[in-house]
Amino acid sequence: MSKYDFKYLLQENGWLENVTIDTDDNGIIKSINQLSSNSSENIAIPGFQNAHSHAFQYVMSGLMEVHGYQSRKDDFWTWRYAMYQVALSVNPEQLESIATMLYVEMLRNGYTSVAEFHYLHHDEKGHHYTNLSELGERLISAAKKAGIRITLIPIFYQKGGFGLSAEVHQRRFLSKDVDDYFCLLEASHDSIKLYENAQMGYGIHSLRAADHVSMERIFKEGPADCPIHLHLAEQLKEVDECINFYGERPAQWLLNQNLLNERFHLIHCTHLNSQELKRIAESQAKVVLCPATEANLGDGLFQLRSFQKKGGKWSIGTDSQINLNPLEEFRILDYGQRTKTHDRAQFTSKHEVNAGKFAIDMAWHNGRIAMGEKKSNFLTVGDCFDAVIINANAPLISVSKPENILTTLVYSGQPNDLIGTLVNGQWLIKKQKHINQEEIQNSFVKSICQMKIR
Repeated sequence: MSKYDFKYLLQENGWLENVTIDTDDNGIIKSINQLSSNSSENIAIPGFQNAHSHAFQYVMSGLMEVHGYQSRKDDFWTWRYAMYQVALSVNPEQLESIATMLYVEMLRNGYTSVAEFHYLHHDEKGHHYTNLSELGERLISAAKKAGIRITLIPIFYQKGGFGLSAEVHQRRFLSKDVDDYFCLLEASHDSIKLYENAQMGYGIHSLRAADHVSMERIFKEGPADCPIHLHLAEQLKEVDECINFYGERPAQWLLNQNLLNERFHLIHCTHLNSQELKRIAESQAKVVLCPATEANLGDGLFQLRSFQKKGGKWSIGTDSQINLNPLEEFRILDYGQRTKTHDRAQFTSKHEVNAGKFAIDMAWHNGRIAMGEKKSNFLTVGDCFDAVIINANAPLISVSKPENILTTLVYSGQPNDLIGTLVNGQWLIKKQKHINQEEIQNSFVKSICQMKIR
């Protein structure tokens, strides 16, 4: 049993003041009691959900910003070839070290769960490992070392573009056919048994990365209870090529297959028209937005306000790992929309007008669904105690009324406002450091030096 005192605890309906939480030995909340007062200087909010991650790309963060003046266009497609070189360079031990460091940094920024969109499956020559899930298992081991919850999403990757054979640079990603991919899923299912906080999803990289017949079979025959993840309509070139190949826009084509439902999580969706937004919202599929990555790669801006008005739901992810701060993801998303619509009211609905609460609710609830979690209440009796702990004495927070704490945090919060992060009631981050920081960081530095990437 453990006991925690908080000045404020965030629940579905708002703040509880002067709270004591008792947990059992597994970190499950057994009771929440309000006191007349306590001396705590801590505020607890639910841990953030990272609904889209490519762990190996953490190695690239900050390196892709040298642009030859007027020499060539630098866009998503040129960036992609640099990413391929990183993918071809990392061995299993290095991947585990990189992912462990990444997951520690996610925890430090308040993420307690990550959905790993995993398409790095084979060795450097493109051959199967003896353990088909070798690299997925390394990611699970990394999550276990860090202590973060993980949903491993092994991804089907088959083509180099619409109707095109795969490129040699993509050889570590490829499944030769659907049966080969299903064998990978079976091996991955065995791998998640190695960590009690691991579960599975599945998916297809994108419409350009698989043929029609394979996609249909995977969506229909894949595991019945798992979330399904898919990149969709991220780039204008992708939209144009899809029209040339299928005669329809990517979202239009996918919608017309009559496959979408509440299990689908569509990543980016940068280039959707009004009708596509409406139909995706009606299908109950969710959208996963990665604002920092989408800005960094020059993807464009998702039509957030239109989607929300149609009842659409969204979560957030870190994708290429260029930014690991969920509060900054919210700001980039909101401010991008404001510059596009010339309206400041983006994070709002008829049920919630507090922008900070709206953003946290939307991203948390739909992030949980993206993880494959069935229960979707936060910080209540019976739940795992996964929380971000905020310093109630941080300057702006200390002078905020309770109704203003979340807007202050989301729009003005700084990393040092976070005291720490708990998963299953265990302090993993305290004072901006992981409980095993030195060991994990030393392993990470060794791996990066071996790779000679930076």
